[in-house]
Amino acid sequence: MTYQGVLTKMETEFTSPIQYYLVFENDFLNMNQLLNKNISIQFVKYQCLNCGLDKSIYRQGFCKSCFFDIPQAADWIMRPELSTAHLEMEDRDLEYEKKVQLQPHIVYLANSSDVKVGVTRKSQVPTRWIDQGAHEAIEIVEVPNRYLAGITEVALKDFVADKTNWRSMLKNDIKDENLVAWRDRLKQYIPNEAIDYYIENNTETNIEFPVYKYPEKPKSLNLLKQQQFSGKLVGIKGQYLIFEDNTVFNIRSNEGLVVNILV
Repeated sequence: MTYQGVLTKMETEFTSPIQYYLVFENDFLNMNQLLNKNISIQFVKYQCLNCGLDKSIYRQGFCKSCFFDIPQAADWIMRPELSTAHLEMEDRDLEYEKKVQLQPHIVYLANSSDVKVGVTRKSQVPTRWIDQGAHEAIEIVEVPNRYLAGITEVALKDFVADKTNWRSMLKNDIKDENLVAWRDRLKQYIPNEAIDYYIENNTETNIEFPVYKYPEKPKSLNLLKQQQFSGKLVGIKGQYLIFEDNTVFNIRSNEGLVVNILV
């Protein structure tokens, strides 16, 4: 059976293990049901997630003109410390920026390759951790806006990583960490503006991913260059599909591509 649709990040359900769903406009696939089966992925065309046109994807699933215009791709998305809605200052669309920035945000520690610090909206816990392939995570502070979360993350980046080593994450080359101890150790570096929001009594969240075989030397599939790929799906972690031949395919970084998936 062939399914066609534009790639967007897989939806997830927090179960043990995580359930993954690839959602198209008129269809969806429970990816867990495809584990240990051969599937084919074929590039069809582009479809910008904003304008819907068949234009080359620039970043984050958007064509170049949309990326530099819409609020969903503004700099404060990747750099929360640049948020200004709390000051009534518009970047691209103040109404949208207020909606997203002026809501509870979490600064967290996640362990996917090494311990890293990150920011997400409270409503995105634990989805954000699942998307990063973290096997354990813990909240540090819960603040009322994105700006406070951003300056806290910046302060903590001097003492802990802020990026995931995707190869180590996919190889499962990881170790368990005491995130409660990490949280307590980092408390002293939280900015004065955010220290009152420190979370003192909480525990780690543990996450199990549906993986039968981890790749020894993961090689990333470039679907635009290769156009089509077939292989046996043996795992899903983060937003990556893992195939038996060590090929991995990052759904998130290929958003905006229309594909055929043959099951």
